[in-house]
Amino acid sequence: MFNPSRDQVRQFFIEAWHKHCNQGVLTPLEMIAVDWIREHPEYHELLIDPDAVHSDFSVEKGQTNPFLHLSMHLAIHEQLSIDQPPGIKAAHQALLEQLGPHEAAHRVMDALGEVIWEAQRLNKPLDNERYLELIRRYTTRL
Repeated sequence: MFNPSRDQVRQFFIEAWHKHCNQGVLTPLEMIAVDWIREHPEYHELLIDPDAVHSDFSVEKGQTNPFLHLSMHLAIHEQLSIDQPPGIKAAHQALLEQLGPHEAAHRVMDALGEVIWEAQRLNKPLDNERYLELIRRYTTRL
C-alpha cells in the first residue's frame, strides 16, 4: 500500500505544478492534481516555492492547509472513479445536477472531513453510511 509521508505528498504537488508550468510530461495522477491546482489559483504562489514543503498551516490562525485540501480532492476523485464507498458516484451526480463540479467536490469534501473527524474523535472506523448520508443531505439543502 502506498503510504507517503507528509513531505512526500507536499513534494508531489509542488513537482506536479512545476512540471505543468514548465510544460513537462505529467503522469496521469499528476494531470489530475494539476487540474485541481488550476481550480485553486490561491495556491499557485505557494506551489512555486520549494520551501513550502516545510510550511505550517494553523487552524487557529484561520489557515487552510492547501496540501491537505488538494489531497482530499485526489482522494474524492479516486472514490468517484471506483464508486467506493458504493453509492458515492450517484450521490455526487445528484450534487452535480445542482452545482458545478468544483463546488460539488467541496460539498463531498465537507462530508468527508466531518466523517474523518468523527472517526478520529470516537476512535472508530470511518462510517461510510454516514458519509453518504451527509453528501445526500447537502443535496437536499440546496
